[in-house]
Amino acid sequence: MHQRTRLCAFTMMTCVALALAAQDVEPPRVGEPIKVAPHFSKWDYPKEVVLPTDAQLHLVEKGDTLWDLGNKYLSNPYAWPKIWEQNKWVKDPHWIYPGDPLTIPAVRVVGGAGAPPRAGDDVLNLQPDRSLTPKPAVPEWAYTFQDFIQLPYLVPEGAEAHLAALKALKIVDSDNPVRQNLGDGDRIYLDGGQDRGVKEGTRMIILKVAARKIPHPDDARGWGSVGDVMQQCGVVRILKVNPKGSIALIEKSMDGIEVGDHLAEYAEPANIPLRLRKDIAEPIPMGKTVGKVIYSRENHESFSGGDLVIIDKGIKDGLAVGNVLLSIREVTWNVNNSTEKTNRYLGQLMVVRDGENFSTCRILRSVEEMHVGDIVTR
Repeated sequence: MHQRTRLCAFTMMTCVALALAAQDVEPPRVGEPIKVAPHFSKWDYPKEVVLPTDAQLHLVEKGDTLWDLGNKYLSNPYAWPKIWEQNKWVKDPHWIYPGDPLTIPAVRVVGGAGAPPRAGDDVLNLQPDRSLTPKPAVPEWAYTFQDFIQLPYLVPEGAEAHLAALKALKIVDSDNPVRQNLGDGDRIYLDGGQDRGVKEGTRMIILKVAARKIPHPDDARGWGSVGDVMQQCGVVRILKVNPKGSIALIEKSMDGIEVGDHLAEYAEPANIPLRLRKDIAEPIPMGKTVGKVIYSRENHESFSGGDLVIIDKGIKDGLAVGNVLLSIREVTWNVNNSTEKTNRYLGQLMVVRDGENFSTCRILRSVEEMHVGDIVTR
């Protein structure tokens, strides 16, 4: 009993001492060098940081993004390029790593603390703060890396045949066996190593089967199937390669990763700038290629701008990555025992992955919700 009492007292004294020590820690001072602890990063991060006037230092934590940090420090997530501009050593804004030292630019506040203006002060001649003048806007993208790592696509031959053709690796275990869904920072174990040509440092895309034997919307009875849907859902980096197995780290996940999912090689895509069509006067004339939406990401019943969908047209129909399509819906009504037809404009889509007979598109704009079965035309 006495031993337990002494232990509790020691624990309380330790907590108090740590709290007092924490109070004595001073924040980094402007102009003084700050040492950066060694850590894993793809970038050649500065090993010592000297903060400019009014700036502050942020050490990246797990889950941080420049978007979130723009909102946290600059009160505007769209201001994230200001942070990136201050940290030129970050070569790709999609990727920052725990421990990376980011210099956060100062936020100038108009009308800060101080004495109120005196009567008669000439406020008419005040000049705007040039630091607040917005720089040219960051271009709006039709397709980015974030879209790529959550992209669905159709495989008419079936998931198993597709994975075999890719020589995909399989996730067979993880460092977190209690959790069914894995995410950023988790280590996973693969069923292939030197015997499968795996190399350390390689980045791979995570694939899972999202839907099997999906029907075409025109197949009212559901007797047929156009194929299975594969879903890209994350990126991993190979850490260590053994003769018949490998260890990898999940760098970014856009969905829950599970043991049993697969990995395949990939080429990192480039961002595609936004291009919109102006020929949207109703009724929309049917183009050379007319198809239908047959699947939406996560099988949503309705979808709109930013969503990813699959259509039943592809390379054989003249489509290619970058093509912008119009989405329409037919409208019919009866007049004196006859049927009249027209259509109404729903939005625009861009082809971001093309296959022989099917393509994946990202919805660029929508004026109302779209549904599986809606028409697309080029």
